[in-house]
Amino acid sequence: MRGPAEGRCSPQACDWPACAQKIVCHIEDSLCSIATPQVTQALNVLTTVFGHCHGLWTQGLWVRLSPLVARLLEKDPVPASHSLVDLLLSVARSSVPSSDRGLWETLAQTLSHLSPTQAGPLALGILKLQDCPQALRTQAFGVLLQPLACVLEAAAQAPGPPGLLGGAAGDPMTVDTLLCSKSACVGLLCCALAHLGLLQPLPQRPSPWPQAPLLGAAVTVLRLCSGSAAPTSDVGGRLCAILVGCGRVQRAALDFLGALSQGAGPQESVTQVFSVLLEYLMSPESSSMVLKKAFQATLRWLLSSPKTPGCCDLDPRTQLFLRELLPVLQKRLCSPCWEVRDSGLEFLTQMTRHWGGQAGFRQALLASEVPELTKQLLQDPESYVRASAVTATGQLSSWGLLAAPASPERPGAQQKSLLVELLHVLCADSEGFPRRAVMQVFTEWLRDGHADVAEDPERFVARVLQAASRDPDWEVRAQGLELALVFLGQLLGPRGSHCPCAVALPETAPPGALAQALPEAAPPGTLAQALPEAAPPGTLAQALQVLCRVQLFEFAFRALFDCDRPVAQKSCDLLLFLRAKAALCGSPQEAGDSPNVASVEATLQRWQAGEQGQPLGYLEPGAVMAVLRSIDLEGLRDTLAESSDHVEKSPQSLLQDMLAAVGVLGENEADCY
Repeated sequence: MRGPAEGRCSPQACDWPACAQKIVCHIEDSLCSIATPQVTQALNVLTTVFGHCHGLWTQGLWVRLSPLVARLLEKDPVPASHSLVDLLLSVARSSVPSSDRGLWETLAQTLSHLSPTQAGPLALGILKLQDCPQALRTQAFGVLLQPLACVLEAAAQAPGPPGLLGGAAGDPMTVDTLLCSKSACVGLLCCALAHLGLLQPLPQRPSPWPQAPLLGAAVTVLRLCSGSAAPTSDVGGRLCAILVGCGRVQRAALDFLGALSQGAGPQESVTQVFSVLLEYLMSPESSSMVLKKAFQATLRWLLSSPKTPGCCDLDPRTQLFLRELLPVLQKRLCSPCWEVRDSGLEFLTQMTRHWGGQAGFRQALLASEVPELTKQLLQDPESYVRASAVTATGQLSSWGLLAAPASPERPGAQQKSLLVELLHVLCADSEGFPRRAVMQVFTEWLRDGHADVAEDPERFVARVLQAASRDPDWEVRAQGLELALVFLGQLLGPRGSHCPCAVALPETAPPGALAQALPEAAPPGTLAQALPEAAPPGTLAQALQVLCRVQLFEFAFRALFDCDRPVAQKSCDLLLFLRAKAALCGSPQEAGDSPNVASVEATLQRWQAGEQGQPLGYLEPGAVMAVLRSIDLEGLRDTLAESSDHVEKSPQSLLQDMLAAVGVLGENEADCY
């Protein structure tokens, strides 16, 4: 049916080719089968058809098969419910609804016949449809709200103002599912919370959105799970007994609570949200995963807090919550569980990144022991924690928030000690994660003009590149090339003018904008193609002198033949870009065929052959440019862009495999060749 004549195929199945009619008859038999696997296969085939085929003939196919599909709803239980839901949503997204309005009735009947757990995915799919009758949308939203409405009713909580959530309460089938077993209750609640969380940010979500009742329901579920709720009804007591200590529901409810942070809510509801989040962060019963979710939800609510009109600082309610939160964070950074320490550090990093300049946050943080504890975690026995501590201390240092005693004579001594300590991590840590984190922090520091880096950027870059070039972790070496690119951009011109990392940036671009102009995941060759402007000859010559002194070319040339392809690609892009800039101004004077150039080329050939021992030593700018022009960087870039298994898939490799399979060639040698 999808051949050249697809556009001319009649919607009437009786006019189809014989083979197509035979297939349809087989599907009809399968849909009428008493064997669930056979029904499932037929539904899956139809789901694929309606998902990929959009000809008029699919409308005729649905007209013929829809009565058999609807007949499945008469069975108890409904067979292959998951596959049935997939099929109905696939048909609803196709061209069928424009010709068959009966599809909406079938969807409504299916919502009524499926169990609450089975109906959830169908209800979510219906609400995501662009064109759908309002009555069906209301029914679908009610299906998603019923579990939470039952929880609110059972916990003796007022369902809030009249609306969809209140109207969804009291469904007997949902109550039975919640109370029949722990697994059924947990499954239904987790699905409802997840589906509503997915629906919340969508533009086609139902309106009005019952924000306040949903906040109340999420808080109630969390309190039932923690045992702090005191339901008075029999159903509420049974629910509390089922849910208390259930980490799966706690995680789902915290995720949903975080998603609700994007909407406004009444002050009373928001106060309850912060109260239950603090309760979970303080509770010794919270598992490491629950604490991680609690930190994430807390961050989302803090960052969505409304700003006080006419004030750039945090609002009083947020500052009050911070004063309660930081002692809890301090305690969690000392947890014996490394996952908890790690989650706390990630939370601190994100808060500092967003609020490092807010006076209220700075005051509360500096009054706590959190900065000092964070610095101590650089020595943590777990590498993941050390990596997170590196990132957190890097952020704190960028905002001047590492509050530790410093001598009056040398007020910057503490900051410098952190730089030295991070360099030690880069050179000596046995695990790759902390070293990668150090390189990312150093790149940010260089990009943003960190005070200690700005004192002597040349010395800083030389030390970092020296350590990165020897690192066994390819991601550290690749990040070293990223740092080299940032440094190169800062050398070849002022901000917004002739800068290799500033494509059409305004004069008032922020400090970090220069190196952000090109995406991190730029394809090979992007750097060389993005910036055709020529730097002034004097600027380029001075920059090359500095790059030679920090031994950037030693690092880049060695990385050019790195056994890890991403490193070689980054190096190739960097050198292509530099060569393109130099070609436009023809400076500095090339060294021609001098002994220095010949020695460098010989060393590079040995490196390419795998002999990486001999260093290049100090290079003159002219020799560097001569070597750059002699290397086939374009060819190397094309080679690196090929798939890693292109050699194994080549005809030559296939023939070699055939020869190897024969073993002793003997009299068949000529034939094999």
